[in-house]
Amino acid sequence: MISRQFLRENPDAVRDALEQKGVDDVDLDRILELDEEWRELKARGDDLRHERNEVSSKIGQLKQDGDEEAAQDAIERSQELKDELEDVEETADGLKDQLEDAMLELPQIPHEDAPVGDDESDNVEAYREGFDDVDVIDDVTPHYDLGEELGILDFERGAKVTGGGFYFLRGDGARLEHALIQFMLDVHREQGYSDIYPPVPVNSASMRGTGQFPKFVDDAYRVGERNEEPYDDDDLWLCPTAEVSVTNMYRDEILLDGDLPLKHQAFSPNFRREAGEHGTETRGIVRVHQFNKVELVNFVRPEESYERLDGLLGEAESVLQKLGLPYRVLEMCTGDMGFTQAKKYDIEVWAPGDDMEDGPEAGGRWLEVSSVSNFEDFQARRAGLRYRPERHESAEYLHTLNGSGLAVPRTMVAILEYYQNEDGTVTVPEPLRPYMGGQEVIEGHDPVGESALGSGEKE
Repeated sequence: MISRQFLRENPDAVRDALEQKGVDDVDLDRILELDEEWRELKARGDDLRHERNEVSSKIGQLKQDGDEEAAQDAIERSQELKDELEDVEETADGLKDQLEDAMLELPQIPHEDAPVGDDESDNVEAYREGFDDVDVIDDVTPHYDLGEELGILDFERGAKVTGGGFYFLRGDGARLEHALIQFMLDVHREQGYSDIYPPVPVNSASMRGTGQFPKFVDDAYRVGERNEEPYDDDDLWLCPTAEVSVTNMYRDEILLDGDLPLKHQAFSPNFRREAGEHGTETRGIVRVHQFNKVELVNFVRPEESYERLDGLLGEAESVLQKLGLPYRVLEMCTGDMGFTQAKKYDIEVWAPGDDMEDGPEAGGRWLEVSSVSNFEDFQARRAGLRYRPERHESAEYLHTLNGSGLAVPRTMVAILEYYQNEDGTVTVPEPLRPYMGGQEVIEGHDPVGESALGSGEKE
């Protein structure tokens, strides 16, 4: 969250951020009023406490002087001040709770270099890579059709077992998924990342800490029944991204200067309700409710965060470069960067299986496989993430960054379509072959039960 001091000193900047990020359901004037009322009550409380201390300090002397009447008056006045102080503090505490809840609704202030815009049409393409020697077959079969033909994707049974937006990977499809995960982890380990395997359920405090709550509570999968309070601290939620669990590892802790920069990578399944609301993207595995991802989370000193952002972007890109997949990098505009980000880049891989107007000359479409973001101290303030620059100095909020390295299903889509052969097979990218036992080609096969499924012979 932004600091209350920043809000007081820069209300116009906050108002601009609300407009630039398209947040129109926040009453900023009321938040400023709450802050003013709270500060007035705190000042009144300080005055009452000071006066009570002065009155109390005189009681003993009055009694010692034998002035019992004046001493009794002082005792009564001290009690009156105590009662009034308790009322003021109770009201101030209530206002503080309201103010803290309201502050959670305010978005991050965009970095001054971020493009100002309303939606994805205002994002700025920074550059493209890998298009100098593109070589794909003339008629690429979309991954959702190819996957069923090869017997490696099973959408019907996924829907039967769980529901829409879920699927089975079979045979070489599952092997390719595992290969991609291990390959990514190895790549980023060489870049200095330490491995984390996080818990999948996370609590409400963790979701608030990284900014998923309260704004995106309806996109999350809750474990157990929903209480009247939709994000009760006792609830558990299926993790929407390992960013939540890994960032909150150090919640309410103070790291030492020597601990930074800290680079963690975490593989996890991710769960999001928002999938399936994007028209044609509901076909296949481009937008699903459960997907695997390797997440890169960085904790850095504030003065180093934008240099680290550039480094993190390059680290995520390196996976696509090693796989030989064409991609582009977008600088996200203020209206499309998200609630928590100060600056954000998207990496979009090219998948040639569907004709899209915004694709390269050869056709195809762009699939976001990574968002690389600098949150500055926004998450740190929400989660109490601090570091001590020197042992004798007071603790300060650090900066957090994260990026996907990469979202596995969409990377798989690009491989199935980009490396597709005329005979309907798929060439395995060379860096993945050691992870698939030296296998060079994915060929079609007939999984157990395929004929029964196709004939309609079901119980």
